[in-house]
Amino acid sequence: MTIPRNRVLARAAAVAVLAAALAGCKDFLIKDPQGTLNEVTLSSKAGVNATLVGAYRMLDGGQLTGAWGASASNWALDLPGGDAYKGSTFDDQPPAQDIEDYAWASGNAMSYMQGKWNTVYEGVSRANAALRLLESVTKAKPGEIADADAKSIRGQALFLRAHYHFEAWEVWGNVPYYKETDTDYRKANDQPVIPLIEADLKEAMTLLPAVQADYGRPTKWTAEAYLGRVQVYNGEYAAGQATLREVRSSGAYALEPDFSKVWTTLAPYRTGRENILAYQASVNDGDPNADNGNDGERLNFPHSGSPFACCGFHNPSQNLVNFFRVDANGLPLALSDPTWNDNDANVDASFAGSVDPRLDWTAGRPGVPFKDWPSSPDGNGIVKVDWVRDAAEDGVYTPKKNVHEFQGVDAHQAHVGWEPPQQNDMPMHIYRYADALLLLAEADVAQGDVAESCSLVNEIRTRAGKVVQGPGTTASNYAVPMNDPSITWAHYKIGLYPCPFSGKDYAIKAVRAERRLELAMEGHRFFDLRRWGVSKFGDGPDVVLNNEYLAKERTRRVYLASSGAQWTTKNQLYPIPVDEIKVSEVGGKQTLKQNPGW
Repeated sequence: MTIPRNRVLARAAAVAVLAAALAGCKDFLIKDPQGTLNEVTLSSKAGVNATLVGAYRMLDGGQLTGAWGASASNWALDLPGGDAYKGSTFDDQPPAQDIEDYAWASGNAMSYMQGKWNTVYEGVSRANAALRLLESVTKAKPGEIADADAKSIRGQALFLRAHYHFEAWEVWGNVPYYKETDTDYRKANDQPVIPLIEADLKEAMTLLPAVQADYGRPTKWTAEAYLGRVQVYNGEYAAGQATLREVRSSGAYALEPDFSKVWTTLAPYRTGRENILAYQASVNDGDPNADNGNDGERLNFPHSGSPFACCGFHNPSQNLVNFFRVDANGLPLALSDPTWNDNDANVDASFAGSVDPRLDWTAGRPGVPFKDWPSSPDGNGIVKVDWVRDAAEDGVYTPKKNVHEFQGVDAHQAHVGWEPPQQNDMPMHIYRYADALLLLAEADVAQGDVAESCSLVNEIRTRAGKVVQGPGTTASNYAVPMNDPSITWAHYKIGLYPCPFSGKDYAIKAVRAERRLELAMEGHRFFDLRRWGVSKFGDGPDVVLNNEYLAKERTRRVYLASSGAQWTTKNQLYPIPVDEIKVSEVGGKQTLKQNPGW
């Protein structure tokens, strides 16, 4: 049986797609501007679809409204979580520096948060515009849009509206919720939004088909998988468990066959069955600046000395790299050895200890091949310390997941724009199936099912052990078996947990460790630590960030030693952009309230 590919990926080439969708409005596109593009102008099936495509466009998070602070991966807002240093040099991108240093009230930090706010609420606005236009066209022109198509369009717009509001809730917690019928755009942020997000997703589930004719449009299973995510994030473990079990049983999604095929630009895996929600960038599509590409992520490449020339941001921390060390059974050393993070030595190709193979799909390490980039004639495909912009401050490791392969470089790397070698069409995972399985495992532990949670974690670990970073001298040895004789730069080892887990406390530690190993550098760590801090399981962010991360990293990175960075209870939520609070004033009273402590 062929299982349909039913993930959501938004095409970034919005101009091209809109032009195609608006073929019936061709004269409008080629004439000199006569006025504004509005819901009257777009009152057709093509206009409704074009408006919906515009709502997808905001998944990019960067180019139109937010740039680095609003990237699809949330990498800048995740910096306080300890997976990565800001990177580059101290005075480059001060907003990211202030966010890493917990100086969130600064004007610099606020500029990134303003960009994020602009992005998510522009997405909400566009989704609502599609909903209003759909209703208008179906009433004014009965039969123009078939009932099944109208249901699907409404379901897609509701799904997107829920996603953008969830992004806002994840960052700020207390946010206003806007529906297509709202006319008051200075709403208060004093009402819970999770019930509204869940209501949108549940309605979308009833409207969306199980299979979409067009690749990239969400299905019933897309909305249900996202609902399960929201439920677990909100601590609704029983509901999340039931939802995600149903998604798993559906067979709509599956893990990629091996980890090298998760973060890739190469067909067919770039649109593979693990994608639930991703932003799919586009390059070499006619845009003169490659702005439809990975705009929000393109600072995060190895610096000069590498094949990519710039810019040296978002470098894996020593703490993260140490976390990939394993014990004699191939299980995370952090679960059994309290000294796991004492190692200050560079975990480079000469490191004698054993490591989880996902380390070399996540971080570039000195002396280790970098994906399939050629190592001859100048050795550029082997990571060197000078690939990092300032090793004294940034460590010696580089980002890797978001970097494209050498295979097919002409197609997947930009030929135009600012620093083309770091501009690509890598799909940026916002939510993938491994994430959903780990959320289900988390819900299982909360509900007392340590057997299924163990099985889920082992399913992911089994996939992680199938291939490791190979020499990369040819396309065929980019990923090789763990015991391949060509490997001289690592001692790879990964084991499975004895199931069931030995009690609830150990189970939650194992599930949380697996989330870090599997999803490292993908923008989840800080938000995971914050939500775990208000649960009854394990240590909160005050312990993990202040005592385990910052206390040690201050001895490694001078800029952290001098910053005074520390997590406090007010860091449970980011501060709402001050300009948004100012413009929310009605009758001399501000309707938006700042988050506690800010």
